[in-house]
Amino acid sequence: MSKEERTLKIGILGCGPIAQSAHLECSRKGCNTDLYAVCDRAVDLADKIAAIHHPQKIYYDYDEMLADPQVEAVIVATADQYHVPMAKKALLAGKHVFVEKPLGVTVEEVLDLHDVVKQTGLTLQVGNNKRFDPAVTFARRFIQEELGQIMGMRAWYRDSQFRYLMTDNTQPFILSSEQSIHPQGNPKANRRHYFLLAHASHLVDTVRFLAGDIVSLKADLVERFGAYGWFITAHFANGCIGQMDLIVPVKGDWAEGFEVFGENGNVNGKLFMPWYKKGGEVECFSVKDGTYRKPLAEDGYSYRRQLEGFADTILKGIPQMGANVADGLENMRALAAITRSVDTGQQIELSGITGAV
Repeated sequence: MSKEERTLKIGILGCGPIAQSAHLECSRKGCNTDLYAVCDRAVDLADKIAAIHHPQKIYYDYDEMLADPQVEAVIVATADQYHVPMAKKALLAGKHVFVEKPLGVTVEEVLDLHDVVKQTGLTLQVGNNKRFDPAVTFARRFIQEELGQIMGMRAWYRDSQFRYLMTDNTQPFILSSEQSIHPQGNPKANRRHYFLLAHASHLVDTVRFLAGDIVSLKADLVERFGAYGWFITAHFANGCIGQMDLIVPVKGDWAEGFEVFGENGNVNGKLFMPWYKKGGEVECFSVKDGTYRKPLAEDGYSYRRQLEGFADTILKGIPQMGANVADGLENMRALAAITRSVDTGQQIELSGITGAV
């Protein structure tokens, strides 16, 4: 793909799995992005990654990368626990920020980050790449322009027991280092907490992107035979009711999709694992002319498309389609509400909720 005349110079913090499987390549391939620098405390890993991807600069200290005036934006591709502090440092250094999802691990820290974004006036985008799947963008446009009032929706995200066998076939060989910095303890050891952060952050954002803000929810959790299933009923600001389910791992194939039922038709979407770089399938039925509409043969590389959208907002002032800091905050409130509802058995209002997921 040919580059535009003006590109966004990006520095990537963290050379771990998500950077290697998505952000390094996408920064290079984006029509309006340039992989200018990489940064990692693990010197051996940073050097190996630089030898593969050829950034102009290699940094082993984050403050040094932030001091480089050529770095215009930072991708925070670290462990979840470091997202907010590393994003804040970049914003206060005058850099735009793209931060992997989830935006944080507590509502309070994301509220603090929200204030910093407002204070600096810089762009922050959260890595909810499903917004850039052509099936999702097509569905959203149809919902906004033709569907009318929404009665209800269903959405699901089911991570397969065979997921890593499939991703190993599609991702590059992931390099690691004993010098890498990790959060205290092992956050992934708490599977319930880790799965909710990693996967529900996608599910909730897609639902909000299509149906609007969630005002309250009731969630139940079933844990059986090594699998976790969250079953959630959500009430939206526009009056519709939604059903969401998240199962990790499902004893079968990966499944992700949504249905939206409205005044003038309905929407039915099926999404694919993003590592396949294939756009989803969606059919939108309109009662106005009795026809189904669907996109065909669109670019489905959502990881690259989201960075191009991020760059377009910064370079051209195009309104942000990606999840902004307010979206990240509402998503975090929803995740915290799911946890509270499971623990208490009650329906939880999202407004005013605090605490960790």
